[in-house]
Amino acid sequence: MTNEYIAVPSFTLHVGEVIDPTNTNRDLYANKGYVDGMREMRLKRQGSRTHIQRKGSKDKPISEAQERRNKRIAKTRVRVEHIFASLAHMGTKVLRSVGLPRATLHLNWKVSTYNLQRLCHLMKPIRMQSRMEH
Repeated sequence: MTNEYIAVPSFTLHVGEVIDPTNTNRDLYANKGYVDGMREMRLKRQGSRTHIQRKGSKDKPISEAQERRNKRIAKTRVRVEHIFASLAHMGTKVLRSVGLPRATLHLNWKVSTYNLQRLCHLMKPIRMQSRMEH
């Protein structure tokens, strides 16, 4: 398996096939839609640490401890989800190119654009501060 990212429509039984084996971080984050005891046990046997949010039902709401856990997981997930949302806003849902190398190049351009926009956003306070000093 190469170090390419693979998009999967669902968190299937074959999740091990899309995980990069060279990645030393074994934390897996997922939302409430992926709660499944069998899946979590299988991932744990494979050496993964699952961080899947819990969901309640009308008859059985989640506890305060589970709510705190969900918030802790959401804080990590939101950093990634916002980046994907920004890339989707730039039009990454459809790539019009022939071949994986060209599609990879297009995605790299979009990610570089995102990084430059983020850098400009982070540099604003520094520029404002230096103007006030002069």
